Amino acid sequence: MKPLVLVLLSVLAAPVAAANHAKHAAQAARESLPAVTIFIDATLGMRKDSAARALTEAHVAYEAHGYAVIDVETYTENGDLQGFFVTYRLEQPANR
Repeated sequence: MKPLVLVLLSVLAAPVAAANHAKHAAQAARESLPAVTIFIDATLGMRKDSAARALTEAHVAYEAHGYAVIDVETYTENGDLQGFFVTYRLEQPANR
């Protein structure tokens, strides 16, 4: 039963995470932040495809607001993948 609950929670959380990337990217652009670093969580069912999907959604959201990826660093604890720190730089303001 518990694995099913974790799978359901991760599926339900995916649209929220994508919405948050768009919201945070828009806020960074409004504030004209020259660079932004975010954390993409890769724990509790977010590994492999889900982590890659979250990275892609973040890249798309920030690119839409004029940001480009300048660095992606993995974060591990005790040899286990925990997530990614992603840094974006404002290349050009988005056309609004």
